[in-house]
Amino acid sequence: MEKMRKTRRKFSSKFKAKVALEALKERKTLSELAEQFELHPNQISKWKKDFFENSEKVFTDKNSKKDKSGEKMDKLYQKIGQLEVENDFLKKNLV
Repeated sequence: MEKMRKTRRKFSSKFKAKVALEALKERKTLSELAEQFELHPNQISKWKKDFFENSEKVFTDKNSKKDKSGEKMDKLYQKIGQLEVENDFLKKNLV
């Protein structure tokens, strides 16, 4: 007789945020929330902590992210150019 494997449940970020917000409101105990959402209280505590620690990202300047990604792209294009020059040099000298 084969044992049935339990599959992990996957939760959307929207669901996690909803649970974390309910925990932050502190209108119900963790046990009550765990029963309501069919979760372990430790899981709710973890999501609450994660939500609280990452909440500042909501208010970060979107332009600063673009600047950083733009700098990364510039460096990558520079590296591509360097590799093309090296590749051309090797092709010429090996023939």
